[in-house]
Amino acid sequence: MKILITGAKGMLGTQVALDLKRGYTELGAIPQAFVGADVVLADVDTLDITDKSATEKFIAECKPDVVINCAAYTNVDGCESNQDAAFMVNGIGSRNLAIACENVGAKLVHVSTDYVFKGDEPTPRREYDVTNPISVYGKTKNAGEEFVRQYCKKSFIVRTAWLYGYFGKNFVKTMVRLCNERGGATVVNDQHGNPTNAADLSHHLLKIAASEEYGTYHCTNNGECTWFEFAAEIARLAGFEGAMKPCTSDEYPTPTKRPAYSSLDNMMLRVTVGDEMRTWQDAIAAYFENEKKMEI
Repeated sequence: MKILITGAKGMLGTQVALDLKRGYTELGAIPQAFVGADVVLADVDTLDITDKSATEKFIAECKPDVVINCAAYTNVDGCESNQDAAFMVNGIGSRNLAIACENVGAKLVHVSTDYVFKGDEPTPRREYDVTNPISVYGKTKNAGEEFVRQYCKKSFIVRTAWLYGYFGKNFVKTMVRLCNERGGATVVNDQHGNPTNAADLSHHLLKIAASEEYGTYHCTNNGECTWFEFAAEIARLAGFEGAMKPCTSDEYPTPTKRPAYSSLDNMMLRVTVGDEMRTWQDAIAAYFENEKKMEI
């Protein structure tokens, strides 16, 4: 068994690679089919997925059984000012991987986002709901999804949200830093979603990849909150209870319009490989328990 991870130096790619190396995740053992697998790690320095011919050549020579695509242009505000670059990575890069995987018969696990939805519905979005992104990031990721469906039969599209983890920069680390440096922060309290621990997502990406349950998935920690509520819990766990102050999105404008309500429902997980995602509260508590043990 050979597994290729693209975007392997990022937060999620690093977590997946670690879990494959040690043979278990925070939630349990990895699928038996992946135990002892030959894992190939690729990032932009070794594989530029925006280059179609280079991507096809790399995949043809590597001959992976599974490709887990963690590569993406994830700077949401940056996408607004660098639209071509965002589309090249999130759209064209995904297309190139899909074509290359189809050529060699590999499974493709493609990570996507809650930003493919507009965020104006009052209930969590399910996999069959119509997408309607409002940002360049969301639009380019939506384009990537469409390319994957079109060009790779053995594909899984896995949408996640508000991702944080042990590796790289993320919201949790930023909030802890602001607590230490400034005694707290002001955080928007009118955007709702699902904070997601990369350790939980990694566990499920591997479960999904080991199956033949092809299609589109939502994979977030269970339960929802606002960014302020999430930040308040982070501060509490870091020993700075009461350090966060709420504000509205209008009071904290950004170049990109964010979805006001982007909660996802893990329906496909429940009815296929099983939803073992922790609640967001349990997952962030586990992060603080385990963060100091990680070799970062």
